[in-house]
Amino acid sequence: MSAPFAVLFDMDGVIFDSERMLRDCWIAIAHREGLEGMGEVYSLCIGVNQRASDEILRRAYGEAFPVERFKKEAVGLFHERIRAEGLPVKPGAREILGALKERAVPLALASSTDQGPVRRELSEAGLLEFFDVLVTGDMVKNSKPHPEIFLTAAELLGVKPGDCFVIEDSYNGVRAAAAAGMRPIMVPDLLEPDGEMRALAEVILPDLQAALRYLKTQN
Repeated sequence: MSAPFAVLFDMDGVIFDSERMLRDCWIAIAHREGLEGMGEVYSLCIGVNQRASDEILRRAYGEAFPVERFKKEAVGLFHERIRAEGLPVKPGAREILGALKERAVPLALASSTDQGPVRRELSEAGLLEFFDVLVTGDMVKNSKPHPEIFLTAAELLGVKPGDCFVIEDSYNGVRAAAAAGMRPIMVPDLLEPDGEMRALAEVILPDLQAALRYLKTQN
């Protein structure tokens, strides 16, 4: 008997505690370049794909801003820190994935990050095997808050959008899940929920342990 619902996960800020580390790298490179306000600009980039974040950076710092070089340097620093410290897995991530897999719940990862880094990071953390489907930012045309990435994941899983829970930390992720007709569970990371998030999310929970408890009550 198949599970009554599927669960779609974002990756950065949900599975991995990576948003904070990457934000600090962006700020460090910006500080070196004499750029102000990068923390706020980074917040606008949470939950969007590479093309959309490029546009946000150019709007903030001008069309001549060397986006490719900036990102390359920030990602280089990010990987230096990962090599030194490891990429931290969010508390409860292994528990929720294992428990849902045990119950034969269809699982998908729907991340705005490109497929190469997604596969590498999940594999290195020993989490890749939990997911039936991966949909990444380079596989879709439209970035969150457009619902395309979640609708694609549901289609690949063979489930109806209304039967999908989506665990997200970002505003754009929650917006995309709601626009897809899914059931958003917000587990905040860097961005605290505002009135819009409280209206769009089915529930806002403090961590993945609480998300697992909530899902266990659903039939």
